[in-house]
Amino acid sequence: MAKIRKGDEVLVRAGKDKGKRGTVLNVMADDHVLVEGINLAKRHMKPNPQQGTGGGIVEKEMPLHISNVAIYNALEGKGDRIGFKRLEDGKKVRIYKATGEVVDV
Repeated sequence: MAKIRKGDEVLVRAGKDKGKRGTVLNVMADDHVLVEGINLAKRHMKPNPQQGTGGGIVEKEMPLHISNVAIYNALEGKGDRIGFKRLEDGKKVRIYKATGEVVDV
């Protein structure tokens, strides 16, 4: 079970976008995440008439290492670590380490 999943709101802990928040778009197999609107880079794209895309300079999100983001705890208003806990019915859930509250509802 992954600690950070697609759709989680995360806080960037290191890098040029430190302190910004965004939503995880994709979790990659090599411990990298794509976060919406974070770590933008400009890419020069050639036009491709077969796909109907025009050329020019495009800003796109680049991957961040998963260690440089922390899940955002809305109750405390800051980044938090994730732990795991088994409920009485045997279901495994993610919890915030600081408060012990369940992340998944």
